[in-house]
Amino acid sequence: MIAGGGMQTAYDIQGGETLPVVALCHSLGTNRRLWDPQMGGLSRHYRVLRYDVRGHGESEVPPGTYTIESFASDFLSLLDGLEIERVYFCGVSLGGFVGQWLGANRPDRIRALVLANTAARSGTEQGWNDRIAQVCRDGLQSIAAASLARWFTADFMARDPETVDRVRQMLLATPVDGCAATCGAIRDMDLRPLATAIAAPTLVISGASDASTPPGEAAWLAARIPRAEHVTLPAAHLANIEAADAFTETVLAFLSRSGEED
Repeated sequence: MIAGGGMQTAYDIQGGETLPVVALCHSLGTNRRLWDPQMGGLSRHYRVLRYDVRGHGESEVPPGTYTIESFASDFLSLLDGLEIERVYFCGVSLGGFVGQWLGANRPDRIRALVLANTAARSGTEQGWNDRIAQVCRDGLQSIAAASLARWFTADFMARDPETVDRVRQMLLATPVDGCAATCGAIRDMDLRPLATAIAAPTLVISGASDASTPPGEAAWLAARIPRAEHVTLPAAHLANIEAADAFTETVLAFLSRSGEED
């Protein structure tokens, strides 16, 4: 745990102390263990920092309204506490929202961005309000089946039920208040004005079967971020899990190219 910005953030770091840092930011309803499949491959070449965002995992659940800016401010406080100046930032879904904000507003802290299974806007106001009401009334169990059906293809769920259950347990362990407040932040965000202001080299990854943030949303981002490229992987919403090896290899190749430009 590290205190910063008025809250406690849970994190871990793996990899050589002299290596450049890659920061990993997870999705709504999960935690930093979402990145387990990437840790071995990334930590051979980078110092990998992964953390639990506010309201998730082992991090604090601050009361009140959450915004994408507050998630980004928490991350910057974590970097300051660890005395890390600049990072490669990789975020999936919610993590990609945070990455967009950081890329546009704090380019001094970002060497390159990976924006995976994400978009500049997501869902509808009514849809998010309905989800918040359901979670607060009936708990995370009430949305688990529908969430997993969006996060993974039916084929993957049948092929690897153990991995799917591991992600289910992350969702069920998420604090209700943290999940609800995060849903409110996503409901209220509109990151579309930021895309053209992102100057860092950017890789946008989409899942071919992702109904939550479809490939068209990724293509929209890639067309507007000046130094972006777009790759689509055979997966639904959590491409770093469903297409884990391809995801890791794609990210490593991109980071290597970006390091040569940096």
